[in-house]
Amino acid sequence: MHHVAILAKHRELLPKIISGEKTIESRWYTSRYPPWNKVSVGDKVFFKDSGEAISASATISKVLQFTDVDKPTCEKIFRKYGKDICLKDMEYSSYYQAKNYCILLFLENIESIEPFHIDKSGFGNAAAWLCVDDISQIKQ
Repeated sequence: MHHVAILAKHRELLPKIISGEKTIESRWYTSRYPPWNKVSVGDKVFFKDSGEAISASATISKVLQFTDVDKPTCEKIFRKYGKDICLKDMEYSSYYQAKNYCILLFLENIESIEPFHIDKSGFGNAAAWLCVDDISQIKQ
């Protein structure tokens, strides 16, 4: 399966993924949104900043999912994985207090690719993660 991870451009995470500084993609949710239970080891993820073309890809080497994300769980994630996630703020703030789920996607074979655009029609305006059988289905 292929996935598209849409990143907040202002957080400047895409260059950190490409450089290898960020080796874990994290998603924090109140409900079980994709990629929850939809990503597996060996799946390919394509990365793009919001409003930009896809410009990087990676393979998933490991997936960890956490439910009932409370303060001790968050602090454990921060300590063990925060540096590889490139978390800017590792304090248990109101942002994390509002989350119930966390998924960590370990990245390998990270590479810059020839940029291309996708058609997000049908996924919703606010979708920050897309799951498709093959990226060619949405490639423009």
